[in-house]
Amino acid sequence: MDNFARARRAFWGDIRFLIGLALVALSIGGVWAVLSSSGTTTPVLQAGRTVVAGEPLVSGDFRTVEVNLGTISGDYLSPGDLRPGLIASRTVTEGELVPQSAAEPADARRSTTLVIESSTGIPSDVATGSVVELWHAPAVADGVAAEPPRILVAGAIVATVTTSEGMLAGEGTTVEVVIDRADVAEVLAAVTGGSALSVVPIGAGS
Repeated sequence: MDNFARARRAFWGDIRFLIGLALVALSIGGVWAVLSSSGTTTPVLQAGRTVVAGEPLVSGDFRTVEVNLGTISGDYLSPGDLRPGLIASRTVTEGELVPQSAAEPADARRSTTLVIESSTGIPSDVATGSVVELWHAPAVADGVAAEPPRILVAGAIVATVTTSEGMLAGEGTTVEVVIDRADVAEVLAAVTGGSALSVVPIGAGS
């Protein structure tokens, strides 16, 4: 009977020993996995300049950087993801890692660009990528405006700003803006109707 008890204790002792070894092995494996993943980097695209909504995504505008993104690495564009026909679905600022959501096929584009001249000049803080309002002041007839100024486009994106040489600061400045195609007809009607357009940075009046 004593021999049986000793054998039973020895058996369970061996089982506990094996379980302990297994737990130690699992712990070591978990630590190794964490350390291994922390040193894993993924090549993703980083904007070398500000790319505005609607612009084609071409390799020359990006550089490849190695970053540790862990489980979200698939949320960003890699060099192999660039292909003809992709455009920016939103503005990607210089230095930003490019998310997958910032790219879309060109045939899905809902915006276009127009070049306008601001009658009040372009504020100095307006640059490529700025979000602005386009204000519309109808032409004045017999010294009286047909209607008060109003917002024509609430959220236009600046693509480029060009100042004519030989002009005073803020004068002779044109701006290329990205607007929704649904707004094109109204903007063109304002331009051809002689209205004065002004570019106002978002938040300037708040």
